[in-house]
Amino acid sequence: MRILRILPALGIAAALSMSPAQAKDWTKVVIATEGAYMPYNGHSPDGKLIGFEIDLGNDLCARLKITCEWVAQDWDGIIPGLNAGKYDAIMDGMSITAKRQEVINFSRNYTNSPTVFAVRKDGPLADLPDNGVRVSLDDKDATAAAIKALTPALKGKTVGVQTATIQADLLNTYLKDVVDIRAYKTTEEHDLDLQAGRIDAALASTSYFVSTLARSGGEKLKLEGPLFTGGLLGLGTGIGFRKSDPELKVMFDKALNEALADGTIKKLSLQWFKTDISPPPQS
Repeated sequence: MRILRILPALGIAAALSMSPAQAKDWTKVVIATEGAYMPYNGHSPDGKLIGFEIDLGNDLCARLKITCEWVAQDWDGIIPGLNAGKYDAIMDGMSITAKRQEVINFSRNYTNSPTVFAVRKDGPLADLPDNGVRVSLDDKDATAAAIKALTPALKGKTVGVQTATIQADLLNTYLKDVVDIRAYKTTEEHDLDLQAGRIDAALASTSYFVSTLARSGGEKLKLEGPLFTGGLLGLGTGIGFRKSDPELKVMFDKALNEALADGTIKKLSLQWFKTDISPPPQS
């Protein structure tokens, strides 16, 4: 993802100095999503945007008594489009990372899902070490041990990943000299290549792979290896806003905390992911 180098401290200070008269009166918010990242977001057969984030975004806008308009936007241009004013917010399974926080603001997180490998059950990576073990990238010793254990199995293998994602950052940081990294515009593309045997594994969030396993009927694919969290993987998924619109963050943070406190996000999580990946409420 192209990251503009700016002075975030100055941007935040300017935003905080806005008077109430300067703040925008939001009655309508245009939200961008990729529409190709189920169960987070996708398209129905008739072309409508559907998914966990669509349902959640509509719930949040109803709480805020504002109108929501959804637009589909390719992932690789989604942050530049926000800052260019094409839409007002991003809900696209986007993880909150320090790198992204240099150029946009984020709401509090609304999901928190580990990163994991998907492999073919009959493939060469069907039994990776540390399967199901949580490894925080904030723990240098645990991370080094996990990468060391994975290296013999992954050496020379081809791993698919969506371009400009935190998973791509993980591969390039820890495994670029071990695996052949194959970048894809969408996660759906690496899923197809994995099932066809053109790559040996794919790397994405566990919550995303729910839909991948469902489409394959759980017959061809499974999740293997450590469950990576923390570090460059960020703080979970949040809504992205321009730094010039601090009032939107305040509004949506309030609505998200309400939706977490009353169980709405847990309910939607169970509906779309078949597991609860909602974080705890914040005061």
